Amino acid sequence: MTALDDLFSLAGRTALVTGGSRGIGRMIAAGFLRAGARVFISSRKAEACKAAAAELAKLGPCTSLPADVSTLEGVRGLVTALAAHTPHLDILVNNAGAAWGAEFDEFPENGWDKVLNLNLKSPFFLTQALHGALKAGAARGPVAKVIHIASIDGVSANPQETYSYQASKAGLIHLTRRMALKLAPERIAVSAIAPGAFASDMNRLARDHGDEVARRVPAGRIGTDEDMAGAAIYLASRAGDYVVGATLVVDGGVTFARG
Repeated sequence: MTALDDLFSLAGRTALVTGGSRGIGRMIAAGFLRAGARVFISSRKAEACKAAAAELAKLGPCTSLPADVSTLEGVRGLVTALAAHTPHLDILVNNAGAAWGAEFDEFPENGWDKVLNLNLKSPFFLTQALHGALKAGAARGPVAKVIHIASIDGVSANPQETYSYQASKAGLIHLTRRMALKLAPERIAVSAIAPGAFASDMNRLARDHGDEVARRVPAGRIGTDEDMAGAAIYLASRAGDYVVGATLVVDGGVTFARG
């Protein structure tokens, strides 16, 4: 039986986290580094990505690979940049995302396309483009992992008028299942995390009014860095090898409270 320390270890593993310069992506990147992984982070803003990687490098080997993965050109550029550093990839976290809110009668097409391109199209095409690198990672021994970052808004409806965001996250959860069926025989396990309230630039309500948000969470608080890192490390490590196609809800009970 695998020793407990090894069960959750990421020593010797190589990971790429999109949207890794801030928010949930940064929480996951920091957790992976603490668990022993070599981490590459990507985000659209080059300077912010470089600065975040420099800070995260205090925890372990972390490299900045700026890219706009909302376009196929950006996806190809990121894959080329990663290949210059490593021929294999053990863990891919598709975290980069966007949100858009507007009233039903005024919701714009660009608000739909921007969110769907980044939140739903990008995870598919980036994984497709890194298929060879993931297979090379799996060939080294451990099961390779793809982790999509969805949302509880894809599990149950949020009263906020974020139509494209909620649709994209629901689609991503189902896409996780379909991709998992395709890739599992190749020793690539695809899963997802559906976060609830975590302080981030995307969830400014939780960031700026955490106490108020916490009152609506059955657990009595918003999520912490450790909550998100722990969930991601579980799925990325040997402990999560048999989790295939599932979405892990990390929300302190909010989804159940919504009814």
